[in-house]
Amino acid sequence: MPISADPFWRRKSLEEMTAEEWESLCDGCGRCCVIKLEDADTGRVHYTNVTCRLFDPATCRCGNYDLRHRLVEGCVGLTPESLAEAAPWMPPTCAYRLLWEGGDLPVWHPLVTGDPHSTRRAGMCLSDPIVPEWEVAEEDLEDFVVGDSLNA
Repeated sequence: MPISADPFWRRKSLEEMTAEEWESLCDGCGRCCVIKLEDADTGRVHYTNVTCRLFDPATCRCGNYDLRHRLVEGCVGLTPESLAEAAPWMPPTCAYRLLWEGGDLPVWHPLVTGDPHSTRRAGMCLSDPIVPEWEVAEEDLEDFVVGDSLNA
């Protein structure tokens, strides 16, 4: 039986991926770590530039990934089963969302480039101005809406 030259994300469904493959899909953009607001009338998701309290701007990743669900109420745990509900809350460039929607990884994704820093080099990492959530009162979050996709 010949071995396919296609990378795992093109050969396997999200459900078939190993835990290591699944985790490697994260491009490290940090955009999932911003607080999002849903318009009650339209269901539209709006991004703020307010980051979760666990967000580490130096790495553009969660500062306590293993305990994030215990420490942050509402932190979305992505699984193949949860994507239908979570996808609208994920950035349009998110590998999990793209693959779930039938797309492919962007050309700047670390799995495509082989460069763990390619997301940052491509300008796709969450960047300033960002505000940590402890600096913003919940009732003021609407004042920090920056758009529907963080320029993605």
